[in-house]
Amino acid sequence: MTDAAAGSTVYCKAAPYDAAAFAMPAWELTEYSAAALAAADGQPGLQTIKVDPLADKALLQRHGFHYCDTLLATRATRARLRDVPPRAGLAIARIGADHPDAQAALAVCHGAFAHGRFHRDFLLERAGADRRYDDWLRQLLAAGNAWGLYADGVLSGFIAVSGASLVLHAVAPECRGKGLAKHWWHLAAMALFDAGHAEVTSSISAANVAVLNLYASLGFAFDAPQDVYHRIVT
Repeated sequence: MTDAAAGSTVYCKAAPYDAAAFAMPAWELTEYSAAALAAADGQPGLQTIKVDPLADKALLQRHGFHYCDTLLATRATRARLRDVPPRAGLAIARIGADHPDAQAALAVCHGAFAHGRFHRDFLLERAGADRRYDDWLRQLLAAGNAWGLYADGVLSGFIAVSGASLVLHAVAPECRGKGLAKHWWHLAAMALFDAGHAEVTSSISAANVAVLNLYASLGFAFDAPQDVYHRIVT
């Protein structure tokens, strides 16, 4: 299967990680236009498109797409990041695939992303949605791009990064709602600033109010919302 294109414009790009998780071809549309949707009509599999929330969605409806999520970009500079006093017993440390706590991090990851677009899509099996995030964390661990979050020496969550972006993170259920996350996130942001990054970014589901409040409490600004739509072409 090749990417769907018209002329020199590629309208559908393969999404191999989605394909592996859901055992079907998977694609991401590169633009919202009549031409892109028409090209994608002949491309079997799971398709994702991200559009401006204020865009006219009539074309999406006519082509059988359904809404799954709204993503918000968030960012902070060192100057914008609010200070969080250190808390005894809380620390972060890089972990890789061969680290003794890698399996504990994967256990925290499994089933932790109910707010994500894959879990909210009624056409996708929850097992595949869980597998999508588990596989992503395995890849990040293998690349050495994850921090373990520790409370009194016990792995209690993780934050995985790509460059200066916090791309995947979760806290163990027993540690939620205790005011711990802001300390771990502050440590991670400061580590990225100390590594030379001018800005730390992330992308958050608008439905995940707890994480939105966490980033807001740290001084992150929000912008660039995107509505996410899926369809399955058979």
